[in-house]
Amino acid sequence: MKAIILENPEHFTTANIDEPNQPRAGEALVEVSRVGICGTDVAGYLGKMPFYTYPVIPGHELGVTVLAMGDGVENVKVGDRCSVEPYMNCGECFACCKGATNCCESLEVIGVHKDGGMCERFVLPARKLHPSEKLTMEQLALVETLAIGCNCVNRARPGEGDKVLVIGAGPIGMAVIEFLKVAKTEITVMDMNEARLQFCKETLGVDHTVVFKNDGTEVDRLREANGGELPITVIDATGSHISMSNAFQFCAFTGQVLFVGITTEELSFKHIAIHRPELTIKASRNALPTDFKRITKLIEDGIIDTDPWLSHQASYDDFIGEFPNWLKPETGVIKAVLHMN
Repeated sequence: MKAIILENPEHFTTANIDEPNQPRAGEALVEVSRVGICGTDVAGYLGKMPFYTYPVIPGHELGVTVLAMGDGVENVKVGDRCSVEPYMNCGECFACCKGATNCCESLEVIGVHKDGGMCERFVLPARKLHPSEKLTMEQLALVETLAIGCNCVNRARPGEGDKVLVIGAGPIGMAVIEFLKVAKTEITVMDMNEARLQFCKETLGVDHTVVFKNDGTEVDRLREANGGELPITVIDATGSHISMSNAFQFCAFTGQVLFVGITTEELSFKHIAIHRPELTIKASRNALPTDFKRITKLIEDGIIDTDPWLSHQASYDDFIGEFPNWLKPETGVIKAVLHMN
């Protein structure tokens, strides 16, 4: 069957690989229809993702159809269309036992640590499938992206009306925005890309935008946008160690800074930057099964509109040629999707 392999950074190949085995007890065989492309895939392609292994079949944002199940599977049936929770956890470590399966000590994410969904069919634990009778395959492939934002906002626990800054208007930043909207916060977005800021303002409906010019005026312009105040919560979704190291200056005293992006580099800041304002620092990793169920319902009910997200698509045959173009800011990619079947 067909597959796409990331052999090494910046080197995709197509291949014919063996068909998967039949599913064992608790497993399901699925056919892959859509594969969303996210910052993790881009970072892996560029060699900047700390968790990536090579060679690997990428793909963890998936819309799939159940083809067969092993014994004991009750949450899905043949023909179900599903999103995939791609975090393969052990179920036995301290984090898993306390319900934090997203932080399993031996976590393997399909498409990152191990082979993922850029193939026609594969087998995975059926408990990682989240069915929906209403969502399209493209919407199902978006659920995992949105889940990253959902978990992050759950970690932040903002109150209604809280001023929140999101740094980085890429797909993860926009996923965060969707759940800050659900939480009814006052949202400011900061980015270097003015076109993305315009999208966030006009399409996603954020309250304020601030262009990052790296000229030392950002704090003043952020205060101006927020009525003289700084946000109580700052969420950095850039994955840039420079941005993450400098995020504290944008946060109100006694506030919190959350890192949802990932970097291979060290963060560097003076202790007084967090001590004087008594800031809380949090990380947000992956998502929980309950997030997938919540997101599916929010999309089904029309509370989250996925239409603006789907900006670029490619077939299996065209993917390798198109992928480098998706990395260019001028192409205006919001979310690119691969059609596997």
